[in-house]
Amino acid sequence: QVQLLESGGGLVQPGGSLRLSCAASGIIFSRNGMGWDRQAPGKQRELVATITSGGMTNYADSVKGRFTISRDNAKNTMYLQMNSLKPEDTAVYYCNVRLNWGQGTQVTVSS
Repeated sequence: QVQLLESGGGLVQPGGSLRLSCAASGIIFSRNGMGWDRQAPGKQRELVATITSGGMTNYADSVKGRFTISRDNAKNTMYLQMNSLKPEDTAVYYCNVRLNWGQGTQVTVSS
C-alpha cells in the first residue's frame, strides 16, 4: 500500500521560503514519477510541479522560477523548495505518486 507523508508547511511572510518534504513507502521509489499538488479554499486542485523517474521536471506557470522540485531516492523522499512566496501560494500542498495523495501540509503566506 502506498503511503505518503507531507511535512514542512507553516506560516511565512511574503518573499519568504519553505521546503516541503514527502516521505514515501509502499513503492519502488526510484522507478516512479512524482509531483506536488495544491488546493486553496474555494479553488480547484492545481498540479504545481512534477518530476519523472529520470529527473525531468515541469512546473505550473504560476510557480516557474520560484519553486524547485527534487527527489532523494536513497531517502525515499521528494522535496518542494518554495522561494519568493506570495499570498497566492497559500494552500494545502499534497504529494502525489501513482494516483495516491497524502494528507497534505498547510502553507500560509501572510504578513
